[in-house]
Amino acid sequence: MKISILDTTLRDGTQGEAVSFTVEDKLAIAQKLDELGIDYIEGGWPGSNPRDKEFFARARELKLKHARLTAFGSTRFAKNPIDRDPNVRALLEAGTPTISVFGKTWDLHTQRALGITEEENLVLISETVQRLKDHGKEVIFDAEHFFDGYRSNPAFALRALEAAQKAGADILCLCDTNGGTLTSQLAEIVAEVRKRFDGVLGIHCHNDSDVAVANSIAAVEAGVTHVQGCFNGYGERCGNANLCSVIANLELKLNHTTIGRENLANLTSTARFIAELANLPLRNDQPYVGHSAFAHKGGVHVSAVLKDSATYEHIPPELVGNRQRVLLSDLSGRANILFKLKQHGIADRLSEDARRELLERIKHLEFLGYELEAAEGTFELLVREALNPGLHFFELVSFDVTTKMTGAKSSRTTASVTIKTKDGIHSATASGHGPVNALDLCLRQCLSPIYPSIADVRLTDYKVRVLEPRKGTAAKVRVLIEWSDHRRSWATVGVSDNVIEASWRAMVDAIRLELMRLVEKDESIEKAVEDYCWGV
Repeated sequence: MKISILDTTLRDGTQGEAVSFTVEDKLAIAQKLDELGIDYIEGGWPGSNPRDKEFFARARELKLKHARLTAFGSTRFAKNPIDRDPNVRALLEAGTPTISVFGKTWDLHTQRALGITEEENLVLISETVQRLKDHGKEVIFDAEHFFDGYRSNPAFALRALEAAQKAGADILCLCDTNGGTLTSQLAEIVAEVRKRFDGVLGIHCHNDSDVAVANSIAAVEAGVTHVQGCFNGYGERCGNANLCSVIANLELKLNHTTIGRENLANLTSTARFIAELANLPLRNDQPYVGHSAFAHKGGVHVSAVLKDSATYEHIPPELVGNRQRVLLSDLSGRANILFKLKQHGIADRLSEDARRELLERIKHLEFLGYELEAAEGTFELLVREALNPGLHFFELVSFDVTTKMTGAKSSRTTASVTIKTKDGIHSATASGHGPVNALDLCLRQCLSPIYPSIADVRLTDYKVRVLEPRKGTAAKVRVLIEWSDHRRSWATVGVSDNVIEASWRAMVDAIRLELMRLVEKDESIEKAVEDYCWGV
């Protein structure tokens, strides 16, 4: 069965905390959603703010091949005649083929929020829908707070639906606006509405009880053929039904058609594209599209997955454009390492003893507080060192760092570093913006005459995590540093009860890795560890 999908990321999604899109962002997302095969794209409320008004003006330039752009707004205000209501006028001026209009279906809101009678509210619904239909628009009636309204006064809630349908509404969408309805209750109510109303019924769920996706699926099973939600579960308060999960579940679990199986492989890339424009990290544990959705860490799991991925994966990740990942940690078995090395043709280059030693090194580092899941650069270095046990570029002789405060507003940090390389002892002194920068400058001065290519390696991010909070300022810390050489990015990690020493270790690993890559240009090694980059 075909289930139409309305994406409201650009409207309801932007009501979520920390979610904000520019007009350019919204145009780019609308184009992406159309390419994915979304049926309706709710672009915003043109009567509420200048940004949405500008979006609809510029959206006329979009060449949408499938989706119907949809403007959103409310029924007319009680004090305004229908022909002079600015909200209704803005909806029509948006120029979209479809308009989604919400009306009150809960007697509490009619009495408290609007301060009008039930009959007057039904007139607002009827006149607004009729006005939009008179202008040739497809109309979606969003029955706001329908499930709360039905529990409070079922007769009035159903009369509101009837008023919209008689006025010509094409879709009646039942909204769990407060997100407080549990799945069994919602399914029962939807089934009752389905008995009473022909035509297209829709569902719009919020996630305040953490069941928005389950409620959306249950509504479809009860007869709904139109589902609304947001990508990545964005939305007000706890968010809306996550369309990534809704679409995948409907297509792969219930064999319905939403965006089509041919487009399903683009689900993950679309979710990450939208997260990038929202400037929000995509949840690693987000079902179907998250980085961890098909990640395996426990040795028993990995061993089973090597034999048959179905043992610990409910679908092949490729169906939704994701990929299988194997993580390395103190929970790893030899199967984890063997999996990654075999996957890229490196396994035969390490003996059984070498593989065992590599695993023990990893487990020991994790015991000390290292986290190699996020530090794929450090893991790559371990692999390259195992493959080239006799290859050493430099050793630390000593380093010294001092910071001098001048008054209360300025400081000056100076570092001195001495290292031993194949051609002798090298020393350097430099001042920098803090100890990490000063040490970095010194190390580069020592190495650049011998290895000039390290000039391309630059720090792009720096994070410190306290591992033993109870020890206060004496706690062990983990420093994670992200690097780039203008072609790729990677992360290295250092652990110590001295934050400067931890930073030095992460910095040295990054430089050693780059030198290892230059000596042994083996792309298969890089591919073997690329899955550990959370930023990809």
